[in-house]
Amino acid sequence: MWMGVKLTKDSIDLGIVVSDLDRSVAFYRDVLGFEDDGTMKVPGGGTMHRLLCGTSLIKLIHHPKDLPAPIPGGMNTSLGYRYWTISVDNIQEVVDACEAAGHKITVPVVEFRPGVTIAIVEDPDGNWVEFLTQS
Repeated sequence: MWMGVKLTKDSIDLGIVVSDLDRSVAFYRDVLGFEDDGTMKVPGGGTMHRLLCGTSLIKLIHHPKDLPAPIPGGMNTSLGYRYWTISVDNIQEVVDACEAAGHKITVPVVEFRPGVTIAIVEDPDGNWVEFLTQS
């Protein structure tokens, strides 16, 4: 019987295609504090900047050609990957730092259900990043 994938890592790698690599690196590295893991070239002339969020690898990819803009908004606007979640224990500080850096707060800090608090922030390209705290 099929038993599913056999993980070799306890986290995921996430690729995000961005319009402005410097702005996105500033958001994820400088505002959110992800650990810099270097830059590399990718096939087709693009550049990938690698950042660590815990053991998850966030790959910011910029291509030299103009690509269509993403459809803005979260889970109610389009199919596909619409947001991702980072579990934190300082949600209000994270949201305050994002707001101070000029990023749109889509969902302010709110108790989503008993014991679970969330907030959602837009990255420079309008992708939703959810922060979650559980008590």
